[in-house]
Parts: sequence; structure tokens; C-alpha cells
Amino acid sequence: MHAGLFFMLNGCSSIGRAAVSKTAGWEFESLHPCKEFFAMRIIRYLKDAYEELVHKVSWPTWGDLQSSAILVMVASVIIALIILAMDASFRNLMEFIYSMFY
Repeated sequence: MHAGLFFMLNGCSSIGRAAVSKTAGWEFESLHPCKEFFAMRIIRYLKDAYEELVHKVSWPTWGDLQSSAILVMVASVIIALIILAMDASFRNLMEFIYSMFY
């Protein structure tokens, strides 16, 4: 793999930071934000996501889920009926207007 592509995938930088007066004489400090490989970061991300889903997310109870699903279905039917009524009204209005000219 090309070295530039490797650094782009890993988010690493080949640029270092210049020494300030307090650190003069010490070793050169690199600005590599990542020391681990791309695959290791993916594994760490998946582990963190799993831990958050298991320990931090508050999942609804089965009863809450059922009542929410029923509410969504009822609201969907009501909205569909309203749109049906509006469509039928508009169709009748347009048929009336067209019948006046033809």
C-alpha cells in the first residue's frame, strides 16, 4: 500500500511538533494521533458500540413497544383517510370545473 494512503486511512500525521522552551533538548515529539492499526480501531469501535448498547441505552419495555406501534398504526390510518377525503374532494371539484367548459 502506498505510504500516503496508509496515513490517510489511519489518520496519522508525518508532521512533528517543534520543541518549546520547556522541552528544548528533549526528543522530537510526533503528532501521530493513532498508534494502532486501522483494523484494531474498528474492533475497538465495535466493542465500544456493543458496551453502549448493552449498558447505556434504555430500551422500551414490550408493553411500551406494543402501545407505540398501535398508536403509529392508528395515526397512519387516520392520516390516510384524511388524504383520501382530500383527494376525492379535489377530484369532484376538478370534475365540476371541467364539466363547465366541456
